[in-house]
Amino acid sequence: MAVVIVTGRGGAGKTTTTANLSAYFAGREYRALAIDGDLYLPNLGFHFALENVKYTVHSLLKDPSMDPEWAIYKHPETGVYVMPGSTNLQDVLGISPKRLRDIVEDMKYKFGVVFVDSPTGVPFDTLPTFEVANYQIIVVEIERSPIYSFEIMVKNEVEKLKALGDEYGLKIGVILNKIRESQDVVEDIIQAVEEDLNVPVLGAVPFDDTVPASINIGIPVISYRPRSYAGIAFRETGQILEEWMFG
Repeated sequence: MAVVIVTGRGGAGKTTTTANLSAYFAGREYRALAIDGDLYLPNLGFHFALENVKYTVHSLLKDPSMDPEWAIYKHPETGVYVMPGSTNLQDVLGISPKRLRDIVEDMKYKFGVVFVDSPTGVPFDTLPTFEVANYQIIVVEIERSPIYSFEIMVKNEVEKLKALGDEYGLKIGVILNKIRESQDVVEDIIQAVEEDLNVPVLGAVPFDDTVPASINIGIPVISYRPRSYAGIAFRETGQILEEWMFG
């Protein structure tokens, strides 16, 4: 199974969600692979303390003859297999994103679940991977939009990204992230998404200061601080996602 994780705006917690859901499935004894598909601004490696490795997804894109296994690293604390990107500008220049599709398709048959961390906005870098994906998860941070304009935000963010998933026949879900002041209206927001857009909300994750601390140390919060608010919420979200995907 391949899951593409997207968001409409930077800072929503897309990569954090990718890392924590991968860690959840690894903890459930799935062979879980997280791939950094944000090819021009990759940072998935930071979430697993793998920002300075020899081979990356960019290495594979530049050299199609390279065995993809060379760019996969098993994170010791979580058991997640990670294919990080390179933050070196020279590695980013001259790559062909189309090969990412072939890598994801190949990895689908070697891992129980593959998460692809996509770029912010319309994910042109990873668009070819939609052809071989099964699921699309849209991560939404609602705090930076006034609650009274939530319907406009849905049209500008969720509906646009949902249209991509629909085009490729993917099953689509939404995760609300970094919830703070909007806590009192979360249920109304969930109802609006599920009833107006017919898209399930798989989880609602609160804002939690332990999350940046977990990124700094390179261990997803679900493993770093499993009893934190975010750790618990990501675990609950993972349980719902697992049931949604595998029954």
